[in-house]
Formats: sequence, C-alpha cells, structure tokens
Amino acid sequence: MVSQVETPILDASRHPAHSIEGLVQVFTCTHRSFFTNVMAQALRIAGQGTPVLVVQFLKGGIAQGYEHPVQLGQSLDWIRCNLSRCIDTPVLDEEEQKSLEELWLYTQNVVCQGKYELVVLDELSLAITFGLISEADVLAFLKKRPRNVDVILTGPEMPRSLLDVADQITELRRSHQP
Repeated sequence: MVSQVETPILDASRHPAHSIEGLVQVFTCTHRSFFTNVMAQALRIAGQGTPVLVVQFLKGGIAQGYEHPVQLGQSLDWIRCNLSRCIDTPVLDEEEQKSLEELWLYTQNVVCQGKYELVVLDELSLAITFGLISEADVLAFLKKRPRNVDVILTGPEMPRSLLDVADQITELRRSHQP
C-alpha cells in the first residue's frame, strides 16, 4: 500500500494571508572573503527548489554579464558584471560604469517581476561606499520588492540606513589571529 500526501499550492495573490513576508538579512565583516557562508545558504535553499539569484556587483574577470548567468542546478542563477576585472576602486571607466548600472537595473527588474524568492546582493555595501550604486536606490528597491522575497546584503561597512531596515544582522569576525 502506498500513500501520497499532496501539499496544496496557494496563489499568494488570491490568498495574501498565506504568503510569508520576506526578510532583509545583512552579513557584514571587516574583511572580505566571507561569501562562502552566504553561498552555502543560497545553494541549500536552491536545492530545495526555491528560485535564487546571486548577484556579485564587484566581481568580474570572466566577462559574464547578466545575459549569461551561471546556473547551479535548476534553481540558482549567479550573475556578475560583464567586466574583465574585479572592481576594487571607485574609479571606473565608462564601459565599467555602464556594465555595473545595467546589472543593477537588471537585478531590480527581475526581482520585481517575482522570478526569485531569495536574492543575494554580494558586496553591495562596497558598491555603495564607492559611490557606484545609490544608497537611496537600494532602500527604494527593498521597499518595492515583492513582499515574499528574501534579500541578503553582504559587504563590509554596511550603511546605517540598511542596517536599520534589516530584519537580521550577522557580523562575522575572526576569533583569533593565525
């Protein structure tokens, strides 16, 4: 004898009381290279079938661009700027600035279309600190995103305004010096 339990699929637009409000999570650290923990969380969630978008604003080097996302499994899209280098300075040439702006606009559009339920915005705080993405634009994006979308913001020196709207803040630090 075999039994099967089916979970009803609820249309959140028809049953708004059944949708769960997404969270804004911040992962910050004084040094870079802590992305592994966030990526592990994104992979775990995507492995359960939840659509995930990972956006790395300051990473380049592979001329990827949003037109050619790396797809990990069926549920995780990973995109970077269409640049031949990683951004480590606020000084960009015109082509680099255009690539970053296009990536930010693309990110806002696909999130607002409801394509993803988890969005990771990697090193967003550095992009804001460098003056490459407007803090006000990020705050407006967080307000207008679909209410079920979880957003993870990463980077050192996270602006106070983003910490103030965060539901969860995780500060990573070294407990010892090697």
